[in-house]
Amino acid sequence: MVTVREETFRLLRLLGLTTIFGNPGSTELPFLRDYPDDFRYVLGLQEASVLGMADGYAQASGQAALVNLHTAPGVGNAMGNIVTAFYNHSPLIITAGQQTRAMMALEPLLFARDAVELPKPYVKWSYEPARAQDVPAAIIRAYHMATQQPRGPVFLSIPMDDWDAEVEPLALHEVAWRIAPDPISLQEVARQLRDSQKLAMVVGADADRDGAWQQMIELAERTNAAVWRAPLSARVGFPDTHPLFQGDLPPAARLLAEKLSDYDTVLVVGGPVFHYYPYVPGPIVKEGTNVIHISNDPEEAARIQVGRSVIGHIALTIEQLLSRLPHTERTKPAPRRTPEVPEARTPISPAFLMHTLGQQLPANTVVLDESPSTAGILRRYVKASHPGSFYMTASGGLGYAMPAAIGVKLALHDRPVACVVGDGSSMYSIQSLWTAAQLHLPVLFVVLRNETYAILKAFARFEQVGEKIPGLDLPGLDILQIARGFGCEARRVEQPQDLVPAIQQHLQAKGPTVLEVLVEQKESSLL
Repeated sequence: MVTVREETFRLLRLLGLTTIFGNPGSTELPFLRDYPDDFRYVLGLQEASVLGMADGYAQASGQAALVNLHTAPGVGNAMGNIVTAFYNHSPLIITAGQQTRAMMALEPLLFARDAVELPKPYVKWSYEPARAQDVPAAIIRAYHMATQQPRGPVFLSIPMDDWDAEVEPLALHEVAWRIAPDPISLQEVARQLRDSQKLAMVVGADADRDGAWQQMIELAERTNAAVWRAPLSARVGFPDTHPLFQGDLPPAARLLAEKLSDYDTVLVVGGPVFHYYPYVPGPIVKEGTNVIHISNDPEEAARIQVGRSVIGHIALTIEQLLSRLPHTERTKPAPRRTPEVPEARTPISPAFLMHTLGQQLPANTVVLDESPSTAGILRRYVKASHPGSFYMTASGGLGYAMPAAIGVKLALHDRPVACVVGDGSSMYSIQSLWTAAQLHLPVLFVVLRNETYAILKAFARFEQVGEKIPGLDLPGLDILQIARGFGCEARRVEQPQDLVPAIQQHLQAKGPTVLEVLVEQKESSLL
């Protein structure tokens, strides 16, 4: 017999979960005591940052990550980034302490009432073991639930006195998670693609999550398809630098349908059909367009309102589709136009900043974006040419990118990491800078200083709700002092000629750098 704590750490080793992201409290101390030397604990100063770091780590490593939160208040603090992890399909095992079982009937301080209900519906599974002896088995089940497609976070509430109970060791079982597509449906998809006269491919985030870059390139080149990025895609599943790539689709029904109106067949891979933001009435596609959807998410497939869906692991599905497709004689689409070089002026334009980043960052840099009003500009100038090169929030919530950049760097030591955020966005998880400094992680944080929630002003103009709206301006933020207070190098850039030296200086740095770039307050466009 061993204790629940001893058995849990043994199982975590076997599962490769030796990094724990957390912010501890009294209900977690019995689990963390005598912390094993072969485990790493990554401390975040606030639970939203903890979740974001674990999310970035899980996505970049392709493996599950373990999170330890402080009972109900800690889960509440983390909730925004739990929502983001759910939409990011990030395999997180989120644990939270619970009060001692003997006191639960009295509902003492830090008792989590209906603990399993708190994170719902943004976890795949939520559970509090009925007995202490059930904790190790719950850990194993949580791991397999989180890593099965579609991947996502799971939640365990564990009473603090469970860790000292005795339990029999468990055998660890394996579960295969790559699901093959239906061969009959795939044969019909191949026939439709062969018959198409003008084909478009729309590539979503799950193409990158499932490691399907090479398969997507081969499919595009075999079919001479025009390749578009799915609207609001949180990752990039096809290289921006490929001559068949046409750009990003707008997240509005009528505008998106117009972009795809020239094609008789649209193949959507690894994303929904489609992901919209503002309401712009219109058809999903023009009448008569053949839509084919390949997804690893049955729920996503159930939501589409046109065409047919095939369910399967993205890379495996495309590999099997390629075996059924000959090379086409279809005419290649014309390559998209290269964006013009922006003017160097003061104040610095967001376009000039993004152009400079695109020119100066190494080609294998991982970029995390949380600059909502300039996201389209960033995508135009900062090209993703390697798998796993781009991340943003899939939920639309803020406070993800800064901590996620830390998690990405922890997983990918050899790749440069840059995080581009607005000054407003930076305030949601600014505490994560402390973790970056403590771990000496050379992450570049570029903060666009425009002293406003520019995306909200753009939405207000779009919705024609008038100018008299409170709470949209952000005067008085001193981001440099905040960054230095957390232990980061910090520099303000006001002149365009100073951008390149500042970026180059960071590329030689041994720790995190915050570049605050003063940009013009020119009105942004929502679409």
